[in-house]
Amino acid sequence: MPYQKAWDFQTQLHNEVKEAKIVRREWSEEDKANADKKNYLVFCSHPAVYTLGKSGKMDHLLLNEKQLEEKEIEFFKINRGGDITFHGPGQIVGYPIFDMDEFFTDIHKYVRFLEEAIIRTLKDFGVEAGREEGFTGVWLAATNLQPKRKICAIGVHLSRWVTMHGFAFNVNTDLDYFNYIVPCGIDDSDKAVTSLSAEIGKKVDLNKVKICLKKHFAELFEFEYV
Repeated sequence: MPYQKAWDFQTQLHNEVKEAKIVRREWSEEDKANADKKNYLVFCSHPAVYTLGKSGKMDHLLLNEKQLEEKEIEFFKINRGGDITFHGPGQIVGYPIFDMDEFFTDIHKYVRFLEEAIIRTLKDFGVEAGREEGFTGVWLAATNLQPKRKICAIGVHLSRWVTMHGFAFNVNTDLDYFNYIVPCGIDDSDKAVTSLSAEIGKKVDLNKVKICLKKHFAELFEFEYV
């Protein structure tokens, strides 16, 4: 799905959840308890695109406008937190549109739960991952041959405790695209970017990954899905 179309779709769902939440404020406690409250977990992938968050720096994009056009890469400044990242084919981008009043109102816990869903999914595919102190996202530990590697970037936005944006999980992603940015603004020689396929040495069925992700989201946030 083109990035702009996905952003518009997210915004539509985000507004629907917020508006329904406002309407319910006038309801009785019994009606609120029986309400059909909708939350959404959107999975998609995008054609090649770089997105720059509110705290990002333009000089972390290493291509000019002409070079972006030649390489057929789009670019957007957006309203999530974080710096610059890449979205493209072979990547699972997850957009939870959750009313956190129905779960918990703790943004740090929310980000940790996003990370945890990815960590558990990677374990399903035999890859041990975790967190890196001082950074968001999901990381693989350094080895004798490789530095610490980021496999999933996270950037979120909340309004009235309703979430949007989310995570970018490198599954079969072409990692060359990360050479044209300073990924997430991290310019450390001991850190790199990786993908699930690069780690296990073969392409992965994206639908199988999505099934695992959905299961772990349901476990962590304690929801049922249709």
